[in-house]
Amino acid sequence: MSDKTAVLLLQMGGPDSLDAVEPFLFNLFSDRDIIRLGPAFLQPFLARRISRKRAPVVERQYEKIGGKSPIREMTEAQAKALEEKLGNNFRCFAAMRYWRPSTVEALATVKREGIDRIIALSLYPHYSRATTGSSINELNRVLREAGIRFKTSRIDSYYNHPLYIGALAEKMAEGLALFPDRKDVQVVFSAHSLPQSFIAAGDPYLSHIQETVRLVMELFGGVAYRLAFQSRAGPVKWLEPDTEEVIREMAAKGCGNLLLVPLSFVSDHLETLYEIDIGYRELARSLGIVNFHRAPALNCSALFIECLAELVRGIVEAEPHQDKSCFME
Repeated sequence: MSDKTAVLLLQMGGPDSLDAVEPFLFNLFSDRDIIRLGPAFLQPFLARRISRKRAPVVERQYEKIGGKSPIREMTEAQAKALEEKLGNNFRCFAAMRYWRPSTVEALATVKREGIDRIIALSLYPHYSRATTGSSINELNRVLREAGIRFKTSRIDSYYNHPLYIGALAEKMAEGLALFPDRKDVQVVFSAHSLPQSFIAAGDPYLSHIQETVRLVMELFGGVAYRLAFQSRAGPVKWLEPDTEEVIREMAAKGCGNLLLVPLSFVSDHLETLYEIDIGYRELARSLGIVNFHRAPALNCSALFIECLAELVRGIVEAEPHQDKSCFME
C-alpha cells in the first residue's frame, strides 16, 4: 500500500450543465439529513415531484451565471492548492455529496492509488448535520457497503480557527476597500439559512456562525454590521433575519453603502454568483442603495489553504495510529 494520505474535500457539489439541474435537485431533496418529506418510503417520490417543479426556475438562474455551477472546478483547484501546500505525502480529492465526483468515485480513486489512510475534510467551516453531518453519513455508508478498511479521520469544523478568521477578514477588507470610507459602510454577513427546528434540536450551526462573526469583527473597529441568513426555501420557520429583509431595512434607514460578506460559503457558487451578485444587487439598487458590493469568496485564498493544511497536519500528528473502517458517529 502507498504511504500517502488521501484528503477528501467534502462539498455539496453543483450541476455541471443545465441538464444536470433536475437530477441534482432530486439528490438534494432525497437527503433526509437535510429535509424529511413524509415517511422515508415516500421521500423519493416527493423529491422527484419537487425537483421537477423547481428545476425550470433554477435552470434560469444557472443560465445567468454561465449555465452550470463552478463549484467542481473551484473545489478541485482548492484540492490542488492544498496538495501542493502539504507536499508529496498527500493526495487531495473532491468528494461531492449531491453530484460528481461523488463520494463513491472519490473513494474508488483513492483505492486505485493504493492509499489506505483517509482524512475527510469538510468544506463547511460551521458544523451542521445538514451539511457536514450529511456528507460524513454518506461517507460512512459508502465505506460500509464497500467493505474496504481504511484508516480514517475527520475534520468537521473550524469556525474559530485563526487562519480561517484571518482569511475571512482579508476578504472583508478587500470589500471595504471598494468604498471611500469604511465607517460609512453597513456590513451584512450573509450565511446560508437553516430551519429553526435544527437549532432547537441542538445543532451547533448558529452558535458557530455567531462566533465566527464575533471573531472577525474584533479586527474591524468602528464598522457597523449585521448577521442575516439567505437561501431559505419551503414553509418551515428558518433562521432570522432574512438577508432580503435586512437589505430592505437598511434601505429604509437611508443606507447608501452596503457590503455583503458571504459566510459559510468557502467558494463561489449559485448563492454568491446569482443570489447575491444578481438578486440582492438588483434589489439594493432598486431601493436606493447606490454602492452595493460583495466581499470575495475565499476560493483559493492563500490563508484559507494554509488553514486547511494546518488542520490536516494536526490530524496526522495527533492520530498516527488510528484504524477504523468507518467514522465514529
